[in-house]
Amino acid sequence: MSPGPGDSSLPVGLRVALERRARVVDDGAVLLGGAPPRMLHLSRAARDLLAGGAFAVTDATSRTLARTLLDAGIAHPVDVPAAAVPTREDVTVVVPVKDRVAGLERLLAVVGPAVVVDDGSADPAAIRAVAESVGGTVVRHAVSRGPAAARNAGLAAATTPLVAFLDSDVVPDEDWLEPLLAQFADPAVGLVAPRIVALDPGPGWLQTYEAVRSSLDLGPDPALVVPRSRVAYVPSAALLVRREAVGAGFDEAMHVAEDVDLVLRLHEAGWRLRYEPSSRVAHDHRTDARAWWLRKAFYGTGAAPLALRHRGSVPPMVLSPWSAAVGVLVLLGRPLAALAVSAVAAERLSRKLQRVQHPRATAARLIGLGAVGAIAQTADAVTRHYWPVAALACLVSRRARRTVAVVAVAEGVVDFVRHRGRDPRVRPSLPGYLLARRLDDLAYGAGLWWGAWRHRTSEPLRPGRMSAKAVRQG
Repeated sequence: MSPGPGDSSLPVGLRVALERRARVVDDGAVLLGGAPPRMLHLSRAARDLLAGGAFAVTDATSRTLARTLLDAGIAHPVDVPAAAVPTREDVTVVVPVKDRVAGLERLLAVVGPAVVVDDGSADPAAIRAVAESVGGTVVRHAVSRGPAAARNAGLAAATTPLVAFLDSDVVPDEDWLEPLLAQFADPAVGLVAPRIVALDPGPGWLQTYEAVRSSLDLGPDPALVVPRSRVAYVPSAALLVRREAVGAGFDEAMHVAEDVDLVLRLHEAGWRLRYEPSSRVAHDHRTDARAWWLRKAFYGTGAAPLALRHRGSVPPMVLSPWSAAVGVLVLLGRPLAALAVSAVAAERLSRKLQRVQHPRATAARLIGLGAVGAIAQTADAVTRHYWPVAALACLVSRRARRTVAVVAVAEGVVDFVRHRGRDPRVRPSLPGYLLARRLDDLAYGAGLWWGAWRHRTSEPLRPGRMSAKAVRQG
């Protein structure tokens, strides 16, 4: 059977481990976590396998459990048999470039031969000389057609089963490819992305912020890439894809968010998509304040076309009715009322957990996690997605001004504490981080609303409704 989204087989010897955020409750009978979050009821055999937090595929039972956990995003591969892993010879590297000769030379010095797609550079001879100096080939567009078309041209020229896309402003670690290749031991995986880190962070407030909070850096934890989850997309600055999965490639009609569109299309087709941060690729971040701000706003404009193409997949926030009520009550300064709503929700949920040994304790834990997430999303919405609405409220209400100011500072401080240690090479200051964080949100929100107005749609502004999932693993 050829690789495909319907192929549930996994190689013998593949070892999987529970993700860091997964929680085993109810005396080991219930597993919480995943993307999106869900509750799994474990059979006795599944509990025995998971007793140490990790297990290897050895038979039909362990294979079924591994597939369930991997597809739920509750576990990740940690050890893959070498015989099941593709080799570097199975990969063609594709590099789209326009005018960035020095960056291309820096990149090819690490990755070697590649299909370089010159997207209308002013000096095509220089691009060709750099590519051919390492044994690469060049495909040229006489007139720039954009990065999506450039990547597709390279994809069409590739003959290997796997294709790596690398932008000309990145530099991968020497061993960047091996962790990505290991993920393709799973025949249902269609795309894997590395972690994007800062190439050379400087000491300035914007440089240090980008080093720890770049929208390209999706963090240190591996993840299943799933819409409406912690890792809902991966950037096209660095990707490894299965040619069979991506077909013709990126949508050339999209000039922003074409990478997110590809992710959503592959997900809808049933392919598994993974984020593997043990593979690291450095990116030359923008640090000119004006160019950086405009780029963030540009990213925001992509939400509208995505929302129209993939309805419900890219909401600004995802809440259940009770968690939305909690977020609003906390925003209004009524924590006791929010606590009461949470208590009622926990009691109602406990009545539905008929197969759980300790329904009230399990329900309380689930509702507590949901409440924390709801408060975080609400704070983020005030300062990012819906800041124009918050600004209008501030014009007419002193209380709104006080609330928005508190949220802006509190959210920024919490975000600073969570992210300040992501890059050990820098030590961001709290004032500079807060400034950059708020400018980042203002830019993205402005682009979001501009894109919604331009496409005459409210789709990217509509919150999504969370649906709880419960699965039994027999």
